[in-house]
Amino acid sequence: MIENRMLEADHILFRYAQNAKPVLDDVSVEIRKGEFIAVLGANGCGKSTLAKHFNAILLPEKGTVWVEEINTQDEERIYDIRQKVGMVFQNPDNQIVATIVEEDVAFALENLGVPQPEMRARVDEAMQMAGIFKHKDKAPHKLSGGQKQRVAIAGVIAMRPDCLIMDESTAMLDPIGRDKVMRTVQKLNHEFGITVVMITHYMEEAVLADRVIVMNDGHVVLEGTPPEVFRDSDKIRAYKLDVPQAKELCDELRAAGVDLPETIIGAEECAAALAALLK
Repeated sequence: MIENRMLEADHILFRYAQNAKPVLDDVSVEIRKGEFIAVLGANGCGKSTLAKHFNAILLPEKGTVWVEEINTQDEERIYDIRQKVGMVFQNPDNQIVATIVEEDVAFALENLGVPQPEMRARVDEAMQMAGIFKHKDKAPHKLSGGQKQRVAIAGVIAMRPDCLIMDESTAMLDPIGRDKVMRTVQKLNHEFGITVVMITHYMEEAVLADRVIVMNDGHVVLEGTPPEVFRDSDKIRAYKLDVPQAKELCDELRAAGVDLPETIIGAEECAAALAALLK
C-alpha cells in the first residue's frame, strides 16, 4: 500500500461494451489524502468514467482501483468504499429527495440507521460546513441552483467521507452559484482535510487545485501543478480546452511587449503583476 494514498488507478482499462473502443486505456493516477485535484478534458475523454471508478460505480476490465487499502473489486467492501468516497453530480435535483433541506441531508443517515442524537449532530455539522444551515427549514425546490448543490454536498458530507468527488457539479450553475460552491469545496479541503477530486470544464476552478490531470481520448496526457499544466497555452488548446482567462490576458500582453512572468494563471496574480508594473 502506498503511504498516504487516498485513491489510485493502476493501469486500468474500461469499455462500456465488449470489443468497443476503451473509454479508459491503461490509465494510472494516484491521489494523496488531503489533495485538491482537478481533472480536465474535452467531452468523451473519460474523466467522468474515471470518477465513477473511484467509488466502485464502475469496475475496471483490467487493472486495479484502490480506495485507501481497499480494492474496489472486493464486493464485500462496497459499503466501506461508499463511506470513504462521496460523489456529487452535475444536476442537484437528481440527488435531492426530501421536501425540507435538513430532511434531505439526513436521508442517507436514516437509511443507515444512525442513532437520532448522532444523526442530529452530523446533519447540523454538515449543513454548517456546506454553508446551508440557515436554509435548513426551507423546501429545496425554492432554493437557487448553487444552494441546491450545497444541499447535495451537505448530504454527502453527513456521511463523513474522506474524499469528495465533484463530477461536473458546477456545470449547471451561474457564475455566482459556481463561486459559492467552490468556496464551500475549498473550505472542506483546507479546513477539514477532505480530499477533493473535481471533474470540471472551468479552467478558473482548475487554477485553485493543488494538481491538475488532463485527459484526452482515454489517456492521461498531462499532469502537474496548475502553473506547470497551463504554462503552454498552445498545448492546452490542442486538447480542445480553454486557457484560464488571466493566463490568456497575460499571453496577449507579453505578445505586445509587456514584461510579465509566464507562470501567471490566476486573476489575483495577474492584477498584482500589472499593479507592480504601473508602480
